Amino acid sequence: ADSTAAADSAANAKAANTIITTPDNVEGVTHKVANYTKWLAAYEAHDSVRLAYGIHNYVIGRGVEDSNMILVVTKIDDTAKAKGFAKDPSLKTAMKKGGVMGTPTISVFKETWQDTAKTESNIRSINSFMVKDWDAWLKGFEAGKQERIDNGIIDRVVGHDLDNSKMVGVVTYISDSAKASAYYKSDALKKRMEASGVVGKPHRTLYRMVKAY
Repeated sequence: ADSTAAADSAANAKAANTIITTPDNVEGVTHKVANYTKWLAAYEAHDSVRLAYGIHNYVIGRGVEDSNMILVVTKIDDTAKAKGFAKDPSLKTAMKKGGVMGTPTISVFKETWQDTAKTESNIRSINSFMVKDWDAWLKGFEAGKQERIDNGIIDRVVGHDLDNSKMVGVVTYISDSAKASAYYKSDALKKRMEASGVVGKPHRTLYRMVKAY
């Protein structure tokens, strides 16, 4: 009986071990495309060039309001090397072939915390905002975790811009859209953000994660 209990305990611990606290550098690119299927084919055909720069496919998202607004997140081995990819002449050709419209928005982030547990929904809220001080903000953010859970907001990724820790990025999973929507407009959240040093209003966009590599 003891061995069975120990096995169950080990299994539960393994199942719950979805939190990653080892820092991970990622690049996020958002842009609009004329046709998702056509763009995806061109994007994946360019894999070998990305790999040559130490850039690895991670996840692809499509905007909830505009499904042709694409979010591409890749993991990068070496930030200096990865910057060279933006200057590779084949990139412009691949983007044109894929029907990319306008100029992409690019950011390189250090993910300091992430939860890889599977969720019922593939919709994610991508939030970016400025803070007065990263450490002070993080302390306040962690203190509000249960309040977010109670309002249908589950933390997925926390991090900051690679070159500026005051530029914060948070990815959440929305388990209850009605509660989350009300909380985003609440005085409780406003006060919590002010106390933790958030500057201005967060930029929030909903994406549906459609592909993970």
